[in-house]
Amino acid sequence: MLTKFESKSNRVKGLAFHRMGTLLDRFDEHEGPVRGVDFHRVQPLIVSGGDDYRIKVWDYKLRRCLFTLLGHLDYIRTVCFHNDYPWLVSASDDQTIRIWNWQSRSCVTVLTGHNHYVMCASFHPKDDLIVSASLDQTVRVWDVTGLRNKTVRGMPAQAGGPALNEATGATGSGSVVSRVNADLFGSGDAVVKYVLEGHDRGVNWASFHPSSPLIASGADDRQVKLWRMNDIKAWEVDTMRGHTNNVSCVVFHPKHELIISNSEDRSIRVWDISKRLGVQTFRRENDRFWIIAAHPEQNLLAAGHDAGMIVFKLERERPAFASDQQRLFYVKDRYLRTFDFHNGRDVPSISLRRTGHVGTTAGILARSLECNTLNSTETLLLLCSDAEGGSYELIALGVDASQPIESSDGKRGTGMSATFLSRNRVAILDKNRQILIKDLANERRKVVASPSPATDKIFFAGTSGRLLLRLDDRLLLFETQSRRILSELQVQRVKYVHWSPNNAFVALISKHGEYFSQDRETMRNRHHNCVARTRSALQHK
Repeated sequence: MLTKFESKSNRVKGLAFHRMGTLLDRFDEHEGPVRGVDFHRVQPLIVSGGDDYRIKVWDYKLRRCLFTLLGHLDYIRTVCFHNDYPWLVSASDDQTIRIWNWQSRSCVTVLTGHNHYVMCASFHPKDDLIVSASLDQTVRVWDVTGLRNKTVRGMPAQAGGPALNEATGATGSGSVVSRVNADLFGSGDAVVKYVLEGHDRGVNWASFHPSSPLIASGADDRQVKLWRMNDIKAWEVDTMRGHTNNVSCVVFHPKHELIISNSEDRSIRVWDISKRLGVQTFRRENDRFWIIAAHPEQNLLAAGHDAGMIVFKLERERPAFASDQQRLFYVKDRYLRTFDFHNGRDVPSISLRRTGHVGTTAGILARSLECNTLNSTETLLLLCSDAEGGSYELIALGVDASQPIESSDGKRGTGMSATFLSRNRVAILDKNRQILIKDLANERRKVVASPSPATDKIFFAGTSGRLLLRLDDRLLLFETQSRRILSELQVQRVKYVHWSPNNAFVALISKHGEYFSQDRETMRNRHHNCVARTRSALQHK
């Protein structure tokens, strides 16, 4: 997990992304907790629903509440805008789902059928469907085609609960009888298409896949279920187990075939849809997770927990890459690819799935790629991944990188960090903070104790037999043969180390600075350049 932002507050149970990324304001008009929020895709609108039974629509540019929608008789769990229609949908503990027209400020229909709290409801991104989850242990899919034909193309309906205008205090007009009938019996404009039964306890969340006919659900039975639907039926595909407490929320990743779930067991889990297996787990010490949201365009996720919220990424947007004098090697779409600088050929060299690299998400979890510049007889690459808490794979390519030499199962392993130490040796920092020295067959040759238990990453030091050890506030130049610290450099959290082709110059890149050194023996003759945020560095050849 790459944490991009963290905020501390009271328990967070509702989240929504906007395409902007700037803090706007704080809105305080609900009486009690707010459980659901959402941004409109185009208009400067926010909708919120809370324990005061009220739905409020806000203009965040004007920084005020425009109106309040009344009708629910219990806590409101979620609220959601439609992508195209002037609708929003709300789910409530009063066992109903309501669809509102925010332009006419009225309820257009009430969906009844659940016989317990409705924990969430949301629109399908493209079709006229709504998915809802309830503590009655069911997931329901509703067809609202009739409602769309009736209200979107013609005049909006006026049935349902009234809207309270914040400026005048007046409520919207409408037939009292029609409102009461709609509240008691629902409307024929929206019908249940599927009832999905399979969870053993109450269902807390259900989500549509952004492009495929899939639904994911999470429940108090600690299970995440995957469902598929077509025009005539829906059925359970598989169940993913691993959470040890109630599953609070489940969403599909917008860019990858992954499901992300969080739970009261204080964890966020990532599941591969094709294999239906867990591929990543992130934990907090003391905070239970309640909600998760995905950014509509960027590679960002947000999760709410007992003590606030975090915004994070599952993967780096910069691909893992390395280069020699003639070629660039990089990871893309689960392939190790080779780009030739001379003829412009860009070909896949190895399928990471075929070589069995730590499951099926190697391309997604790849952290770094390193080329052994000390070995001129063959092309050796070291691929490090975040899978399994940290892992590595040694890959050997032939002269023609498009015809790879298959790596064997013995040339991979686990470790916090790995780098080349010499032409035929690899150094691995294991979880016990020991440095393992292995040969190219992945056989252990030596174990060296790290000079500091705070070491969390190792880098190649430009000379055979030496390493750069990263600590929070400094780098150590360490010689593995004599086990001595040769030099120390005060620098905050170095993220990348780039050497010139002859290994005479080095660039150390951290989040807020660049450090250049011309002395690889002591690294004392250095030049520091502070920047607001460094994203790349150029090496002088």
